[in-house]
Amino acid sequence: MQRSAVKVQTRQTGGSKANAPDFVPSRAIVLVGLMGAGKTKIGRRLAARLGLPFFDSDSEIETAAGETIDEIFRHRGEAAFRDGERRVIARLLLQPPHVLATGGGAFMDPQTRARIRERGISIWLRAELDRFMQNIRAA
Repeated sequence: MQRSAVKVQTRQTGGSKANAPDFVPSRAIVLVGLMGAGKTKIGRRLAARLGLPFFDSDSEIETAAGETIDEIFRHRGEAAFRDGERRVIARLLLQPPHVLATGGGAFMDPQTRARIRERGISIWLRAELDRFMQNIRAA
């Protein structure tokens, strides 16, 4: 698998466009990584900084299903959850450029991974074990 780094820089300008970025993506920026890596928190901040909409796939799944993720797992099982997750992420990736925080297991699905590769720019967030545990306990 080829890896590449993208450096994103923004510059401050005067007036009402103080947060206008130099970098405007042509595709969605998709944050992936393990549960507790900070995808949602970082995603919100990145979207605000770039002036892009932000979506959290877990929240979008809950809205579409009318149930929490725990309820989906309990009532319908992981396979049904992953199917819904796959469809929600595919739908979100059809929208204009935005920042998308995915669930911790989303990138493990080959179809989801392929769709993200086709329609987005994926960024894997890493964190130290202590940070994971702190974030998971706070959730």
